[in-house]
Amino acid sequence: MAQILGGITTSHIPAVGNAIANKAFEDPYWKPFFDGYPPIHKWLAANKPDVVINIYNDHGLGFFLDKMPTFAIGAAHEYRNEDEGWGIPKLDPFPGDAKISWHIIEEMVAAEFDITSCQELAVDHGFVVPMQLFWPGAPHNADMPRAIPISANTVQHPIPTLKRALDFGKALRKAILSYPADIKVVVLGTGGLSHQLDGERAGFINKEFDRMCMDKIVTAPEELTKISRYELVKQAGAQGTEFLMWMMMRGALGDKVTPLHQNYHIPISNTGAGTMLLECAA
Repeated sequence: MAQILGGITTSHIPAVGNAIANKAFEDPYWKPFFDGYPPIHKWLAANKPDVVINIYNDHGLGFFLDKMPTFAIGAAHEYRNEDEGWGIPKLDPFPGDAKISWHIIEEMVAAEFDITSCQELAVDHGFVVPMQLFWPGAPHNADMPRAIPISANTVQHPIPTLKRALDFGKALRKAILSYPADIKVVVLGTGGLSHQLDGERAGFINKEFDRMCMDKIVTAPEELTKISRYELVKQAGAQGTEFLMWMMMRGALGDKVTPLHQNYHIPISNTGAGTMLLECAA
């Protein structure tokens, strides 16, 4: 039967993609950020997941404001990197696993989640940057697992509530565990933490709120569901809504997790950048 190894969080800021391309790992501006990833590389190398479920938000490449699904799941054999800009080099396609994708889609619809299934899906920095951070050289890292992208709407309001996001993750957990083959799965929750890129509050970061979320998501994720969408924007900024993808990831891990590693650093491209490695209880 399928096994969920754990979950990993990371920001997916496009500037990180440029830093990776320019090998700026030791640059004083970037080093505190990149120093958060070697312990995760070690864990991934030891556990070697077969499949990675990458929960991200599309930034106008696959979907736009005129057509923005609440939840979309990739069901393709590969995912083309066609980033919408930022000067990040385009990469070769990332291998998918359509068979597992369709199983998850079928189970999520049976759990009464309305899913947009994507038999073709171009992916931008929201998907690509986390893959590069966790599997350096991706998609040509020999240990990189097959990928299943799940896109969540964090842009076009009304967006999902944090409760709906956590419930999505719980249903996703059941869908994964019901897959009959012996595969090991890791789930990524990407984006955030607090940041606002435009308007009167451009540059807004709320370190205290970020730290609280990183604490509660481990021990008491249900408490975070009490935060309304309005309050989330107020406390985390307009783009801090990406935290709902962390909640989707957390729901997929079950009731108890063991935090193995975390890193928090500001400022990186005017964003509170949080990285966490949560291992599922045996």
